[in-house]
Amino acid sequence: MVKLEELSPDEMDEYSNKVKELAQKQREVKEIVGKSFTHVMSDYEAITNLSKNLNINATEARKQLQVFPSEYTVDGQTIPDLIKKMRKARRQLKGEHRTKMAKAIDTVIDGYSDHISKCIDSIYWITPYKVPLLKMRFNEKDLQKLNKIDDVPTRRQVVDSLCKMWESTLKQDGMVYSPDFAKLEKDIRSARKDFRKVIKSITDQSLTKSKKERTYDFIFDTICENPGIGVNQIYDRMPTTLHKNSSTKIIKGMIRKMDIGEVEGSHYKLPDMLKKNIWAYTAAFIDSDGYITMDRSHNPRVGLVATGDRGRVFMEQIHKDIGFGKLHLNQKSPQDTRPVNRLNFYSQDDVHNLLTKCLPHLRMKKGNAELLLELVRMKKGFKKEEWYKGRCDEIFKLMKWENHKDHVGFDFLKEGIYLDNIQKYKDNCKMSVMDSVEQIGTIIKQQERTFVITEVDYDTDEHEQDDLDTTYQKMAITAKELDIDDDADAEEIQNVLVDWITDTTGWYVKSYSYHEVRADGTVLDMDGKII
Repeated sequence: MVKLEELSPDEMDEYSNKVKELAQKQREVKEIVGKSFTHVMSDYEAITNLSKNLNINATEARKQLQVFPSEYTVDGQTIPDLIKKMRKARRQLKGEHRTKMAKAIDTVIDGYSDHISKCIDSIYWITPYKVPLLKMRFNEKDLQKLNKIDDVPTRRQVVDSLCKMWESTLKQDGMVYSPDFAKLEKDIRSARKDFRKVIKSITDQSLTKSKKERTYDFIFDTICENPGIGVNQIYDRMPTTLHKNSSTKIIKGMIRKMDIGEVEGSHYKLPDMLKKNIWAYTAAFIDSDGYITMDRSHNPRVGLVATGDRGRVFMEQIHKDIGFGKLHLNQKSPQDTRPVNRLNFYSQDDVHNLLTKCLPHLRMKKGNAELLLELVRMKKGFKKEEWYKGRCDEIFKLMKWENHKDHVGFDFLKEGIYLDNIQKYKDNCKMSVMDSVEQIGTIIKQQERTFVITEVDYDTDEHEQDDLDTTYQKMAITAKELDIDDDADAEEIQNVLVDWITDTTGWYVKSYSYHEVRADGTVLDMDGKII
């Protein structure tokens, strides 16, 4: 270390010039930083502006944003609590000791005021509004909450309330009491109320949430809001409080645990509300970007189609959730644009399983689904019936009509379809005939213990309940199929039946009724009493 008294006059001048240059550079940087925050913006936008204006990388730009100071405490006590205790102790003192205590309290208050000022300065987006902020009612915890706000709309709400209050205060300055003065006072109170409302909307728990939890939340929200975003972009957009304790490697590990889809470095996440009921979501996908049809050999075909990387993730996610079907990824499109991804269902079991569970949710293609379910049922057990081939031809024509009925100018005659016959084909549905043959109408299975579901109230709205009433009300299954022992009690039987109904329909059950048919023909109610 060089001592000043050992420096020559020339060296003193040189050091003095260097200090002046450094101070000038600091002022220039501070001025550039101030100009970078021209409006209320996100941390990502602020860092991008700083990086561009100061000609530095994002990491260095992030360091220019001040870190919120740690909570000011003395021996584990907050300053407001400490001051209360000091004032209480001052009441017991007199004379010189009382004066010294008063000065000590003033010193603590001055130090705390300086700390609060630094807290405000560290919140870069609110620093330009420091003057009106100081006229608001707040404490250190409120500033911590302001520092946690990372979405632009909420930041703008805070700034808007500060500006409204300050504008009314300036207009009120020097004004005598009058109706206009009273109106401005009302506007000031309203602005302060809006400010406090934003503060109260941020829970105290959010301040104590661990950084790991907040990092998971940020990654999830960022991917949902920016489909296709990469790890480096997520890292760059992180708030300063999370950025310094994270890395691209850490983010990759977290993403793997969050079950987020990835295609060549791009990440996508299906919002959880869309996956609340996978069958409802799949049905909506079929209605909008799928097909239900049959080929000329009367083979059932169901498929979902999506393009691009995002579509690939959607197909993979749906395939993973429903557990069956055939994936065809990155197929070349006819227009040679984005790659096409398909999830197709070919086998009769897959088609029946899919359409049975999606049927209550289908809207546009519900008619197609009902036709295909009839076709699959015919193929499984009624191929030898004399009406089988003729009905297959009718279903083919009905399917063509369902797929092209809204297609203006479609040549139905080319397919041998006469529109006058459509209603006749519909009325010739063989479902009731097959019900009669299989005795599903009476739902009695001979020589085997059987449980017959007679009525189900599903956990859904009235409209969907109506659809379910026509599809999933009377059902039957044997005790052997459910693996129910002869000595099983009523509670165990009911739990197994509820699980089976939910698995079969895809809907949760609110209430239901059933009876049991024993092998000897005895019928028992839900309480085990003979009917």
